Amino acid sequence: MIAELQCLVIDCPAPRALAEFYRQVLGGEVDRPDPRWSLGEAWSTLHTPGGLVLCFQGVAGHRPPTWPDPERPQQSHLDFGVPDLDAAQAQVLALGATVLDEGPARRSWRVYADPAGHPFCLVRH
Repeated sequence: MIAELQCLVIDCPAPRALAEFYRQVLGGEVDRPDPRWSLGEAWSTLHTPGGLVLCFQGVAGHRPPTWPDPERPQQSHLDFGVPDLDAAQAQVLALGATVLDEGPARRSWRVYADPAGHPFCLVRH
């Protein structure tokens, strides 16, 4: 092993707002002081209860992915395990997510976009 994962950095137009979206999905603390990162208008963090750190980096002229169109590919996405897809869907939609691919009723996962347009999936445990 060479390294340990410190965080996942996500480009977006409004770092604090996107950190807050993911805090409401995952729990945790937005912009907790941490010597590894400077916080400010162009950078926000989320320390999740499980120890994962998500970082949100402001990018001028951010162009969100156009999943599934390869013109602007998703590049990466997050999967979140949930016990009830319908209940979790209602909650993320209320927070500002949009449905990208609901799929057939029996499928165990669905694809959404966060408020900045990044795809993420809810996956039934």
